[in-house]
Order: sequence, then structure tokens, then C-alpha cells
Amino acid sequence: MSSSNVVQLPHQVTLDTFDEQYVADVLVVGGGPSGAWAALAAARAGSKVVLADKGYFGTSGAQSPSGTGGYYIKPDDPQHREGMIKARLPIAFGLADEAWIEKVYDQSFINQDLMSRWGYAFPKTEDGNKERWGGMRAADAVYFLRTQLEKYENVTILDHSPALELLMSDGVVAGATGWNRRKGVSYIVRAGAVVLATGGTGFRSGIQGGHTNTGDGYLLAAEAGAHFSGMEFSSQWAIVPKGSACSKTAVYNSATMTDANGQVVGRGKGSTIAEIETGKLWVKLDKYDEEGRRKIQASQPMTFQYFKRHLRIDPFSENYECEHLLEGTIRAAGGIEVGDGAATTVPGLFAAGDTTSREKLVGANQSGAGPATAWALATGSWAGHSATLFARRFGAKAATRKLVALGGAGLRPTGGRDANLDPHAIIASIQEEVLPVAKFYRKDAATMELSLAKAHGLWAQIRAGLAADPRLHGADYARAVVRAREAASLIQTARLIFTSSLERKESRGLLRRSDYPVIVESELSHVITGGVDQIWVKRKPVSGNTQLQAKAS
Repeated sequence: MSSSNVVQLPHQVTLDTFDEQYVADVLVVGGGPSGAWAALAAARAGSKVVLADKGYFGTSGAQSPSGTGGYYIKPDDPQHREGMIKARLPIAFGLADEAWIEKVYDQSFINQDLMSRWGYAFPKTEDGNKERWGGMRAADAVYFLRTQLEKYENVTILDHSPALELLMSDGVVAGATGWNRRKGVSYIVRAGAVVLATGGTGFRSGIQGGHTNTGDGYLLAAEAGAHFSGMEFSSQWAIVPKGSACSKTAVYNSATMTDANGQVVGRGKGSTIAEIETGKLWVKLDKYDEEGRRKIQASQPMTFQYFKRHLRIDPFSENYECEHLLEGTIRAAGGIEVGDGAATTVPGLFAAGDTTSREKLVGANQSGAGPATAWALATGSWAGHSATLFARRFGAKAATRKLVALGGAGLRPTGGRDANLDPHAIIASIQEEVLPVAKFYRKDAATMELSLAKAHGLWAQIRAGLAADPRLHGADYARAVVRAREAASLIQTARLIFTSSLERKESRGLLRRSDYPVIVESELSHVITGGVDQIWVKRKPVSGNTQLQAKAS
């Protein structure tokens, strides 16, 4: 795909316009734990797999620097099983599914057990004999999975190669195209099935590992016609030392927090409101005993490096200022709607991890660390297995189907390229609507309607005129086209969030509305959204298959 052809890219795909061509049974878009497990499940089942990661697979994304573990259920401990399933139901606000909780945590145990058998060194308990489950050192856990995947001859890994659009054949997703950002070469993957594992987005708020998480999978899925669920549950925030990216809230389990007036506040709502209403949030980690200090420093080394090297304080005895950064859909609940086997509503398209809705596991609440990792492990495995079975329907014919490219905004402007449109400015413009904690933490109809109108206006502009400069070549062009699609992805994500949030007229879980401040039982249903040039919204009962009438946004 030469850069000189970009402005008028045809939807009908011609293979000889791509620098590199691949054929796969299963294409996995995105790395992280969900992408790794999707690829492993497919490869172990005998599929020919291509995994395309935006960064270097095994080190990129929000999981690698986070140091989180994954929840699980012990297969031989009924009391543990009952406790794990029931523990979070009271804070799921009626939207979680007990059967899904059980099977997610069962699958999480299986995956972690496999990692142990493959040689992954889980942290040990103090007796040095028993492995401490759920204690994955995330910085090396996904890389470890990469080493396992590299053992399969039927696997190709494309690093620094974001997929920029999906391909479709007769209503079935059939592959993707993209660019290698470093080499500046285009590629096409013809596949029997595709798994989206691109993660969520914090709108580049600055949280650690979140820069490449720009909602790319949401745009790809929307262009294919997929449905989204729970996008209103996207306002998740992390406490960080002011000016840092160290978004590890576990550090604050034993802390004293005070507002600008010296009043003690609680973590969560209390600390967030303190920053919004008084402008300051101060923290001291003074509630840790000696053993607790040792453990928290060992489990969160990046945060304590920041204290030592940058702040140069003892956080256990000195106050330091904190602020809240948006984690958005990365640690929240909303995303692509998936059913059994992690299938989306589009044939041939499967999804896993943070890019999907986790309502079945955590309801309207945040997915945090343990549940989110378990969900990634489980849905990744299911998606890879399901994609394998789906791809077998086509066999070798999958590589010979006529393909149509689905990419629009940022790739194929309807009105020709507008040189005045700057992706960086577009991203900054939508960040003004989502990153200020005082604006996005609590919402009201009037403010959201203005934000949505702005997002729709930005979408109209980029749909008509945003594309990479055709005068660029190689890696320069590749980076430019990636930036254009990132801008489109973030605008699309914001449109879904605001549309969904306006539809739910109550405060439930992560949706906090100042104009509807309480839970309303008649609102207990799923909010389903979708669409590209026009966003639609409808309601879906928590149980049963009857869907309510769709309404245009």
C-alpha cells in the first residue's frame, strides 16, 4: 500500500498494494495477557496464528508495568469457591452474572496452573514451599507468555505493527491490514477469524503503560458493526503522586488522606471529591506496620522508586500531594459486548480482555486488577479457541475470499484530505471533555450533551478530511496514519461513552450523575450502543433475550 494512494484508498482490497502478506487461521490484534492467551489457545489447537501488536509484544500495554495478579477459584476448596463468587456481587449493582464469575475464575486458575507447569516463577509464600497464586509479576508475565508462543512454528508475531482496519467477506470478518511503525511497511493478514485484544483507553491521561491504549479495537469493532455494552461505566480514576504515572491504588490501602483544609477523607469517592472541591489531596502512608512496609515496597517497586528518586521523601512519614488520573475503560467495565466463547455480534470477530465489556464479571463497578487479569486470561483463551473453531469452517478457502476493507475515518476521508486537520489537536480537543476530574467524574445531562455535540462535530471533521500526508514515506507515513486512526478511535470512544451515559438516567456504579444522584430500579438493564457515522443506543434486559427498541443518538 504505497503512501501515494492513501487519499483514495479503495474499499475493494488488492493484495499487490501491500508490502507484506500473511495468511492465518486466526489473527490476534493486540498483545497483553488477553492477546497472549488467545494466540496460545489457537496455536495449541493447531491453528496458524498471526499476532499483531502495536508495541513490542510482551512489554507493551497497561498490564506489563502494573504488577497485578489474577483472581482465581481453587478447584478443591468449596468455601473459597463460594467466597470468590459472592464477594463482589454486592458492589456489582445487579449487572454481574454468577455463572460467568465462576467460569472466569475457574479458567483463570487453569491458565495460571499452566504457567506454573511451563516454568513461570510465581512468588513464593514465606515458607518458601507453596506458590502464591495470583501474584504474577506482570512486568515479566506477558513476556513469559511470549516465550511460550515463540515455541510454536505455526505462529508469526508482528511487533510494532498496529492493525488499522478490519477486512470483511460476505458479512464475515476475514482479516486486517496495518503498518509496521518502525519499518514503514504495510501488511495484510487474510484470516479465518479475528480476535480483538487491543485493551481499553484512558485517553492518554498519563497512567503508566497507557499511552498506546487509544481505543483502537473499539473503532475496528464499530466499523464492522459490533455492539458495545456498559460504556457509561468508564469513569474510573487512579490516585497517583502528583506529576507521576504511578497508578497503583493498592499503595493507599493503609494511608491517611487529607484535603486542602487538613480534613481527613476516605479513599475513592472521598479522595476524588476532596481534589475536586478543595483543589488538593495530601497523602501519608502512615498506617503500615514494619511488615506491611516491606511487602508493599516489594510488590510496587515502580511507585517507591518514584518516591526515592524524584520526590526524595519517606512516604511513610511525610505528606506528599496526589492527584487523580483517568484510567477510563482500562480498569472499568464497559466495552465490546461478547457472549459465550467471547464472540461478538459480528460473525468471525471475537474479542477479549479490557476491550470487551466486563459487566458479566464486575457489573457496573471497576474491574481493578485481580478481576481484570482473570477476565483477560479467561476471555483470551475462549476467544482463541472459538476463533479456531470458526476458522475451520473455511479452511484454505479463507485465503482466497474477496475482501472489502472497512476502515473509514483517518484512512478514507469522504471529502478528500484536509491538510489543516491535526491529529494531535483533535486528541487534545476530546481530552478537554474527559480528562478533567471535575468534569468527568460526576456528570449531568447539560454538560454531557455539550461534550457529545463536540465529539460528533470532531467526528464529522475527521470523517470528511483526516488522513496521513501522502507526501510522507516509509516510517514517517506509517506513524502519521497510525496517529490519524488513534485520533479517530478516541473520538469514537468518547461518542459511545457520552451516548451511553445520557441514556442511563441514574447513578449506578461508575456512572455518577449529579442530576440523577440515586439508583433507580427501573433503570436496571444493559445500555447497548454502536454505530459509526451515527451512534445508536438501546436497552437490553439483564436476563432474557428481549431487546428494547433502538433510539438514535
